[in-house]
Amino acid sequence: MSIQLLQGIPSSIISDVMGGRLVGTTGLHPINRSVVSVCGNAVTVRVRAGDNLLIHKALEMLKAGDVLVVDGEADVTRALVGEIMMTTAHVRGAIGFVIDGAIRDADAFEALGFPCWARGISLRGPYKEGPGTINVPVTVGGMLVNPGDIMVGDSDGVVAVPASLAAEVAVRAHEKIRVEQETLAAIRAGTYSGAWVDAILKQKGLEYENQTYCNIRTTPSL
Repeated sequence: MSIQLLQGIPSSIISDVMGGRLVGTTGLHPINRSVVSVCGNAVTVRVRAGDNLLIHKALEMLKAGDVLVVDGEADVTRALVGEIMMTTAHVRGAIGFVIDGAIRDADAFEALGFPCWARGISLRGPYKEGPGTINVPVTVGGMLVNPGDIMVGDSDGVVAVPASLAAEVAVRAHEKIRVEQETLAAIRAGTYSGAWVDAILKQKGLEYENQTYCNIRTTPSL
């Protein structure tokens, strides 16, 4: 039920309403050239840079609707997943990958339409030595992800929502969408006012003089 509440909501909207505009991945990009989106349960894996042994094990644990989330220490010198692993995940019903590391066989992800966000692409294959851990808290793209978090991803990026917060986040997100639609309608109608910008600038000590903004606050003498 929690997943259904968040389906179709843009990742940027969820990031905004979860507070401080600090929520969501940075440095991870959609591998797919076409527009993709996911909303599913996180299965997390942490591995050392360039090693995918524990990712292979995690593939065996995937269920329908899961999103594989891999903390690969942000290393892009070796691919952690490729077409074979992606196909395995797809057959098991998984709906996407979030990889803080590199992938390869990018064209295969596009051809199958399998959503993937990663830090980079590398043709070099990985080691299979370990160590690693499965279903523990991980960090991907600067974002903490716990096992079972709801991963919402689209062409802008990925956010993780604790299942316990899904209902609250959904309500706040739909309200923000409503407000933004009203703003867009006002812009198109020519009735939108940017007075709020001037109010903030003035609050920060900036005023418009001689066709430029200048700081009117003075620094006290020492």
